[in-house]
Amino acid sequence: MIKVNYQNALSQEELFNKKSAILEAYEVLTKKTGAGNDFLGWLRYPVEYDKEEYARIKKAAKKIQEESEVLVVVGIGGSYLGAKAVIEALKDYFPLNKSIEIVFAGHTLSSTYMHQLLKYLENKEFSVNVISKSGTTTEPAIAFRLLKELLEKKYGEKANSRIYATTDKAKGALRVQANELGYETFIVPDDVGGRYSWFTAVGLLPIACAGVDIDLLFKGAFDAMNDAYQLPFEENMALQYAGCRNILYNKEKFIEILVSYEPKLSFISEWWKQLFGESEGKDGVGIFPASLVYSTDLHSMGQYVQEGKRLMFETVLKVNNPEEDLVLREAASDLDGINYLAGKKLSEVNDKAMVGTALAHVDGGVPNIMLELEQVDAYNIGYLLYFMMFSCGVACYMQHINPFNQPGVESYKKNMFALLGKPGFEELGETLKKRL
Repeated sequence: MIKVNYQNALSQEELFNKKSAILEAYEVLTKKTGAGNDFLGWLRYPVEYDKEEYARIKKAAKKIQEESEVLVVVGIGGSYLGAKAVIEALKDYFPLNKSIEIVFAGHTLSSTYMHQLLKYLENKEFSVNVISKSGTTTEPAIAFRLLKELLEKKYGEKANSRIYATTDKAKGALRVQANELGYETFIVPDDVGGRYSWFTAVGLLPIACAGVDIDLLFKGAFDAMNDAYQLPFEENMALQYAGCRNILYNKEKFIEILVSYEPKLSFISEWWKQLFGESEGKDGVGIFPASLVYSTDLHSMGQYVQEGKRLMFETVLKVNNPEEDLVLREAASDLDGINYLAGKKLSEVNDKAMVGTALAHVDGGVPNIMLELEQVDAYNIGYLLYFMMFSCGVACYMQHINPFNQPGVESYKKNMFALLGKPGFEELGETLKKRL
C-alpha cells in the first residue's frame, strides 16, 4: 500500500473540505460517465485481462530469452515508457548475472542513436518487439524498417520468427504486415490508451523478457485497484493524492516535481510525466509535471527549488526499506570530516538528507507531499503505477478534463509531415516554408 503524507503541504481540514468534489470525480471515473469513457478498459484490467494472452506472453518471453542476447523494443510514448520504467526500477544497477538485454528504439529520430544501435546488433543474437497500434507512427515505423532489414540480412527466412508485434487486433498497417509475414502478435486493447497500457501486452512482454515476476506486478496492480475502489475516503490514498494536487493547483502551485532518492526510479518519473502531462495538460489548464533525483539534483536544481519562483510543489517517492545497505566505518584519519557518521547506515544518511531537504524546501515556500512505498519490488511497483493512474483519472475529472485524449500531440506531426513533403500536406507545407 502507498501511504500519502501531506502534512507539509496542507491541513487535513483543507483536504477533507474537498471530499465531496473528490468523490464526485471518483464517481465519474468509476461509473464511466465522463469524457473519454471509452478508454477506461484499464480500470478493471487486473481482473478482466485476457488470461490466454497472458500465458502466451510468458511463453514468448521464455523463447526470446533462450534464443536472444538482446530484445529491441520498438515504440514511443506509452508504447515504451511503462516497460522502460518497470525494467529500470527492478533491475540491478550493475547486474552480475548474464541475462537478456532490453534496449529501446523508435522513441527518437536521432540518426546517431539508430546507426550505433544497428552496429551494436550486428554481432548479437537479437529479437524485436514492435509496438504500434497503427504501424504508421513515424519514429517507430522508421526504426522497425531499419531493424527488419538487419534481421533479414542476419537470419534470412527465419527473421520473421524473431519479430513480435503488439498491435491492433484487426486493422492497421502493422496488423496487415504481421498477418502476411507470420509474426507472433499480441493485442493493444481498443479501450486502453498508451500511457495506461503498461500492464497489457504493450508492457508485459518486454517486462517478462527482462526477468520480472509479472505475477507479482499484477498482484500489486490488483491490490491497488481494490484499495482505490473500496477504501473510504479517509483511508483512500489514491483519492487523497488527487485531492492534494487539486488544492495546491488552486493555490497557484502550477508545477509538480516528482522527487526520488533512488536513481533507478528515474524512469518511473518519466512514465509519470507522460501520464499526467498528456492526461491533464489541455484546455489551458493542468499542473506541469517535472522530476528530479535527489540528492544528485540538489547540487544543480536545488538552488532554484529553494529560492526561485514559488510556482511548485514536490511529491517525494520515499522507499522505506532499501534493497541493499552499507554501514559507514570510522577512518584513522578524518581529513574528509565524516567520521561523525561512523556506525550509521548509508540509507540513514539518505533518509536524513530527504527529511532535511523537505523541511528546507517547505520553509522556502515549496509544499511537500510524501508517497511512501515499502520497498522497490515487482509488487510495490505494480501497486504504485496503478495508484498513479487512478489518481490521475480522478484529478482530471476534478478539472472537468478528458484524461484520455491528447489532441495537442498531433500539431507537431502535421508540421513535420508537411515539411517532409508527405502527400496530402502540400498546402500546409507551403505555408510553413514562408515562416522559415
